Amino acid sequence: MSDVAAIQNLVQKQAELKKEIAKIIVGQEEVVNQIVLSVFAGGHALLVGVPGLAKTLMVNTISQALGLEFKRIQFTPDLMPSDILGSEILDENRQFKFIKGPIFSNIILADEINRTPPKTQAALLEAMQEKAVTVAGQHYKLSLPYFVLATQNPIEQEGTYPLPEAQLDRFMFAIKLDYPTFEEEVQVVKSTTTDTTQQINALFTAQEILDFQHLIRRIPVADNVIEYAVRLVGKTRPGSSMANDYVNNYLDWGAGPRASQNLILAAKTHSALNGKYSPDIEDVQAVATGILRHRIIKNYKADAEGITEEMIIKKLF
Repeated sequence: MSDVAAIQNLVQKQAELKKEIAKIIVGQEEVVNQIVLSVFAGGHALLVGVPGLAKTLMVNTISQALGLEFKRIQFTPDLMPSDILGSEILDENRQFKFIKGPIFSNIILADEINRTPPKTQAALLEAMQEKAVTVAGQHYKLSLPYFVLATQNPIEQEGTYPLPEAQLDRFMFAIKLDYPTFEEEVQVVKSTTTDTTQQINALFTAQEILDFQHLIRRIPVADNVIEYAVRLVGKTRPGSSMANDYVNNYLDWGAGPRASQNLILAAKTHSALNGKYSPDIEDVQAVATGILRHRIIKNYKADAEGITEEMIIKKLF
């Protein structure tokens, strides 16, 4: 199949995927779009939202529709790295045997990732970056495609361990979940308080998803689009020649080169999912908020004046 036909096939399959997800998930189109974007771009995503917004249900539904294996890890203050990665035990023949932990799956839901100490958070890092883990000196490859979706609750901050910037940078997208509209909430209540259950059909195989990920990496990008993405990221760095007064006033720290790479990868995916064969500047702008939101650090002045990350990113356009 040619790349042009493959992109047309991807657009059609994505429309079917969204229909399948909509059987269970009401509204939240923007959130679903960004998670689907992350999957096909081969990146990880951080979901930030208050409890009860169906984050777990959403991830479970998406993994079923993608035909991928799904595991959920509930992060708690006493969770140890071995609880995630797995550990070696002595079997009946007095031989060491490795028992795989929940990280050995295609889609991992790291629930409330900021509830666990840095040692355990760091256990996810190698898996996210290298798609492999090292336990007792042994190197184990994870099955592909591999995708981590972490959730964070923004309101309860007692007894939490905020993710360090270096670890936040590993997430391609930071996705904000908001409350549903009145009409959507009515629909949610109607559909979840009856005895009927919806069946989710698997629309992809793991190999198909990997093929689409490779297809997206083959999409050509014009130099001016790459330069625009790099310039956009450069503008977030206070004190640099590209930064404007707004950034210098309200930001302590800007985004690093990984943001530029992710902007282009996500823009390629955005263009392919919309049936275009090469991304343009509009595609970069469409994905910029989710990619830059968690990579810029505001100063106390921004907090005092109620300036949000989204407002700063809009000024960069």
